[in-house]
Amino acid sequence: MAKAAAKKKASGAKLRVTQIRSGIGFDRKQSVVLLGLGLRRIRHTVEVPDTAGIRGMLHKVRHLVTVAAGPAAPRKEGQ
Repeated sequence: MAKAAAKKKASGAKLRVTQIRSGIGFDRKQSVVLLGLGLRRIRHTVEVPDTAGIRGMLHKVRHLVTVAAGPAAPRKEGQ
């Protein structure tokens, strides 16, 4: 029952995560965390749920990413 409530709570909050630095030259585990977040290259942005596990991952690579609250702004056609 508690897990269902936690999933409902987590499904609403989103974080925008953008990779700003390469994982090359850092611990291999940090590159794995970037991949786990869905980041593939510099300036790649993904939306992830705001959960304790994701926040722990973001803390591990805080020097490689930027984090913004809320969903991504819709992009205009052709940009």
